[in-house]
Amino acid sequence: MTKICCIFNYAPHYRSAVYKMMENVLSCHFYFGNNVRANIRKIDYPIFNHEVKELESIWFFNRVYWIAGSAGLLFKPYNTYLLTGEIHCLTNWMILALGRIFGKKIFLWSHGWYGKETLTQSFIKKIFFSMAEGTFLYGQHARQLMIQNGINEKRLHVIYNSLDYENTQLVRKHLIRNAIYSEKFSNSYPVLIFIGRLAPVKKLDLLIHGLHKMAENGKQLNLVIVGDGNEKERLELIVSQYGLTQNVWFFGPSYDEQKTGELIYNADLCVSPGNIGLTGIHSLSYGTPVITHNNFAKQMPEFEAIENGVTGAFFVDEDLGSLQNIIENWLMEHPQKDEQLIKACYKRIDDFYNPAYQVQVLKNALGI
Repeated sequence: MTKICCIFNYAPHYRSAVYKMMENVLSCHFYFGNNVRANIRKIDYPIFNHEVKELESIWFFNRVYWIAGSAGLLFKPYNTYLLTGEIHCLTNWMILALGRIFGKKIFLWSHGWYGKETLTQSFIKKIFFSMAEGTFLYGQHARQLMIQNGINEKRLHVIYNSLDYENTQLVRKHLIRNAIYSEKFSNSYPVLIFIGRLAPVKKLDLLIHGLHKMAENGKQLNLVIVGDGNEKERLELIVSQYGLTQNVWFFGPSYDEQKTGELIYNADLCVSPGNIGLTGIHSLSYGTPVITHNNFAKQMPEFEAIENGVTGAFFVDEDLGSLQNIIENWLMEHPQKDEQLIKACYKRIDDFYNPAYQVQVLKNALGI
């Protein structure tokens, strides 16, 4: 009998590697909601050995949704279920309630607590997560907050997050320091990089303001922005107004991982003034430290991949002066990104942020 039925709200492409390993190692079957609101590339379903079912997500009042057909999977011959742990998904509540009646083990995979919940939100979340056999979390920060809010710590398992680790390992082997930036910018200034969606939440305008202020103070830097999004035109306008066109490269989206690895590896520092998310994992995977803000209640859980002073640093949220100081101090302490620093970045990913680690956490928690 297949042990695990996975019912997830969507099938993001970046999770292809871990889901494929889960299928091979844990004999998982996958059912994905077709959440059309998810602005993320979808997994190519043919990578799986078993047939993948896509279920319709039905929204009500733009606040809650129902994954059609998911509750009926409780009558299938599975004994363990793994759900995307979203409290806004009504079928999750039904499966959690009926799972107890039918003797099924229901686990959640979730962000858990952020630290900005209201009393009402905390009350609802405590009921929701207490109904589960266990919850897999993206970070230790959420785990500690949930323990403080009365969730049994034995039911909380930190699984972190990952990208296509096997592919990044192959790319790493061919990375060398080259002249890509000195040729592009015609100078030898330190290079900052951002990679990800160009969205307001990333606050890239703050970084450009900081670049301008540092230039005024005689600290010249270059910036490479890899990605696309609805903020691009506004950011280009700010760059032009500050006269920074020669120092800022809007590279655009990169779908060639070898090229992405080259861009990240040859940069001195990745800076994400807003939420860090998988930008941090991508950057550390290719040996580049990361700077982001210190308001962890507003952060994505991947901020935990940053060891302060070792693989990056934190500035005071929305504080331009703090951002400038942190960048300048880091580059003063690390005028060259040496091999020791690169290896420290690699180690965070190799130790925790990879599919093999995640699957081992699943095996331990599920008793497989």
